[in-house]
Amino acid sequence: MSIDKVGIVGGGQMGGGIAEVCAKAGVGVIVVEMTDELAAKSRVGIEKSVAKALERGKIDEAGRDAALANLTFTTDLGSFADRDLVIEAVVEDLDVKRELFQQIDEIVDSPDAILASNTSSIPITQIATATSRPESVIGMHFFNPATVMPLVEVISTVVTDEAVATRAADFATDVLGKTVVHAKDRAGFIVNKLLCPYIFEAVRMYEEGFATREDIDAAMVNGVGYPMGPLTLSDLIGNDTMLAVADAFMEEYQDPRYAAPPLLRRMVEAGLLGRKSGRGFYDYK
Repeated sequence: MSIDKVGIVGGGQMGGGIAEVCAKAGVGVIVVEMTDELAAKSRVGIEKSVAKALERGKIDEAGRDAALANLTFTTDLGSFADRDLVIEAVVEDLDVKRELFQQIDEIVDSPDAILASNTSSIPITQIATATSRPESVIGMHFFNPATVMPLVEVISTVVTDEAVATRAADFATDVLGKTVVHAKDRAGFIVNKLLCPYIFEAVRMYEEGFATREDIDAAMVNGVGYPMGPLTLSDLIGNDTMLAVADAFMEEYQDPRYAAPPLLRRMVEAGLLGRKSGRGFYDYK
């Protein structure tokens, strides 16, 4: 069964990027946001991104016009009734996600529809059990920026229908042109289970005065060949998201490697969330 109609809940950094990728691939996309203002902001963000793609020769004018025509923005979750795939990309909060999936479950008509979460750390089973169809719930974890990063992690729970995982993976590869890896339903999946302890350790090094933030980042860029340093990456991901990941990891694994550094928690409490707030480990204003 083809996936021709996609719904995205949350049109921010991640949700907007996923919506753009789908729209460019010729898929009809409905983006649902909490308010009209946020929906308008999402539209503007995607329009700017598509305009940059045109400037860089990544897309032609016809492709731009077609992609934008594939996008609809609304605040009405009820518009998801006919969707083949709904992807949730909201705040990394289990209670919020469970409530949202319960609503989506009641709205989406087709029993063959796939309900997916873009969570970066929360076990999918904890989300799926809020629905009446946990066998149709899966993780589809895109990476930031979704318009550039080629990877999608597809996460199946112990009750996910194998056909659902196959359809989701085929859509990501054949339609969106992504590279898919499959992961078991463990907090953090593959990438973040490896990546996040590295970022946490970098925060601890900075907190303990082991080195400056600039030298920590420069060491990993120039010594290891990473595209950006760990503190810059934390700011890009969002320090609040990194804190949520740490807490999810500790609940799952009870391993001190995954504990949130105190500095990270204090920064989030102070609103120093990174790029999205204008200030984190670095100043972006």
